[in-house]
Amino acid sequence: MVQSPGPGASTRSHGMGARQIYEALREQILRGVYGTGSQLPSSRGLAEELGVSRTTVTVAYEQLAAEGFIDIRQGARPRVASSLLGHELTANPPKRFGPVHLSSYGERLRGTPRWPDYLPNTLKVDFRYGVLAPSDFPASVWKRAMNAAMAQRPARLAYDDPCGSSRLRQALQGYLWRARTVRCDPEQIVIVNGSQQGLDLCARLLLDPGDSFVIEDPCYRMARQVFASTGATPVPVEVDDHGMQTEQLAGVAARLAYVTPSHQFPLGGVMPIPRRHQLLEWAREQGAYVIEDDYDSEYRYDISPVPPLHSLEDHGAVIYLGTISKTLSPMLRIGYLVVPAEFLQVFETAKQLADRHSPMAGQESLASLIESGGYESHVRRVRRINGERREALLTALKRSFQGRIAVQGAEAGLHVVIWFNDLPRSRETALVEAAQYAGLGLHPISPLYHRQSGAGEADRVGLVMGYSALSIRQIEKGVEMLRDVVARL
Repeated sequence: MVQSPGPGASTRSHGMGARQIYEALREQILRGVYGTGSQLPSSRGLAEELGVSRTTVTVAYEQLAAEGFIDIRQGARPRVASSLLGHELTANPPKRFGPVHLSSYGERLRGTPRWPDYLPNTLKVDFRYGVLAPSDFPASVWKRAMNAAMAQRPARLAYDDPCGSSRLRQALQGYLWRARTVRCDPEQIVIVNGSQQGLDLCARLLLDPGDSFVIEDPCYRMARQVFASTGATPVPVEVDDHGMQTEQLAGVAARLAYVTPSHQFPLGGVMPIPRRHQLLEWAREQGAYVIEDDYDSEYRYDISPVPPLHSLEDHGAVIYLGTISKTLSPMLRIGYLVVPAEFLQVFETAKQLADRHSPMAGQESLASLIESGGYESHVRRVRRINGERREALLTALKRSFQGRIAVQGAEAGLHVVIWFNDLPRSRETALVEAAQYAGLGLHPISPLYHRQSGAGEADRVGLVMGYSALSIRQIEKGVEMLRDVVARL
């Protein structure tokens, strides 16, 4: 079996040249993929596999031979040179002499674990949350909108408004009013590269090292990390079936609070009006700001919409954060902030320093989709489809586990949380590893807690089960696999 030339390389041609082939093979020799004396593919065989000319491969082999990595003999396949035996090989450059000096920000990030939501998926069924089914994306509609945007000839090719396309901001103003009763001027909307950049801008503009910030427990992990990266200290506030327990804010001093009141992540609670007013009153007393993440407000099944925090206050304390990552695709990287008018200049400057502005073609395409009514039509369609997936998951869970589990947060959103009544949290790792071995992706809730034990329901095994990327058959199959894994435990 021919060894692939390197990470991300395809077995068919992507324009690989002799230099790329040489570098890929050299790295594999240095890493020991091809050991001393082992054979490499013939030039003809490798050329055929990569879809390039034999001459291209021959040039790469000749360069490796000239540098002493391989031996070439007429009529024989190249071999890794025996002269390399006994020499220490490394594909990495020599280590830097002396310590690595990072800023305090860099040091905080160095101690922060990565959140591996971008890893390739080779599982049979993966209940990963935050991903969508490719079949749900309105490809033909988006293609038409993108083609129209690209066909427009601007007067000049230049940097644009850091806050985003004026056309998209105008379209979003109307959409937010229709869908979420958010009142704002188009100028208050800042287009960002996904909600994560919106969180990063808020963190850097509102927090200093030594400050405190209020955050739900459990919570969206990357929000906690981005706020903590400023050197600020989290103040976790426990969550119940109705979201953040705002009575625990009494006596808490903090610069901001991050909340998901319309569909708490991950437990799914909806914050009732009295708690919303209690949170806003706390913010006014503290002079604090509230970051309202309305990340999947479009998906409601068994509950009526609740007005966002932004529509309940008039003192400029709430920064509203939205995204299309849960309706169209997270790959488009389009989100938006609605900021108080007095903050617009500083957010504009911060956005300009970060990346000048978000890509304009995607913004113009989204504006076209909203203006035509196509976006809201798409939202209604995927809400229906995901409602069917949700019902399939709940039915399958009930059939397979009955009273052994408790389901939480099923009334809205694109995931549910299940708690195993008879599996202590000490069995969590064994469950996840056994499931992965069987080809099933499970995602425990414990990493989303600030305290890894003794908080809320975290004494039991809890799983966050996303369903928006799966077919109904995959959902049913996945639950069957889960049942079998639990039985084997």
